[in-house]
Amino acid sequence: MATVLVIGASRGIGRGLVQACIARSDRVIATVRQRADVDALRAEGAQVLVVDVANPASVSGLAWQLDGVVLQQAWYVAGAWDGSSAATPPTQLDFDRVMHTNVLGAMQVLPQVMPCVEAVGGTMVCISSQMARLSQADSDAWLYRSSKAALNMAVASAQPQWPQAKLIAMDPGWVQTEMGGAGAAITVDTCVQGMLQTVATLTPQDKGRLLRYDGTRLENW
Repeated sequence: MATVLVIGASRGIGRGLVQACIARSDRVIATVRQRADVDALRAEGAQVLVVDVANPASVSGLAWQLDGVVLQQAWYVAGAWDGSSAATPPTQLDFDRVMHTNVLGAMQVLPQVMPCVEAVGGTMVCISSQMARLSQADSDAWLYRSSKAALNMAVASAQPQWPQAKLIAMDPGWVQTEMGGAGAAITVDTCVQGMLQTVATLTPQDKGRLLRYDGTRLENW
């Protein structure tokens, strides 16, 4: 039985990961931002922690809450979307919301979680997007794209600190979630099962890289 941490588990891909890992008899530790989401996840069999990744004070207590548990897998799924185009300057409020959730939160989580992953040579996945690639740049969602590009760099930069573990960024595809919309290309279950299969087939050469949910290896540029 593996122990799996899912950060950002209240809905969408995070919730799907919790359900899939519990279904395969893993011990799942899930984080949510709001206490109102705790009971539903506990009812599914997860241990639930309240952590707001956009709030540094909240994130700072994560290592204490984990209390040295070893993790075969950890997933940073928490994310914020902003679809504004490059013609619209972001407000400071929007910039802080997106960058704190997508980048600062991950950079504060990694030093707390990766030692737990490193201890057993496990894997940590940060949910990114191929929209972050410079070769696919477009004027839409420029704040979101910039945040995921920064996340990819954080992953690549952090990997050498924990050489026994695998740390990757992953594009989940266009998924039918609140963020992706009902018209998205794939279901949450297709995304989650693909990501879990991809993680199961990682090689040392994948460390620090951006991969798609279906196992496609992407150049980060």
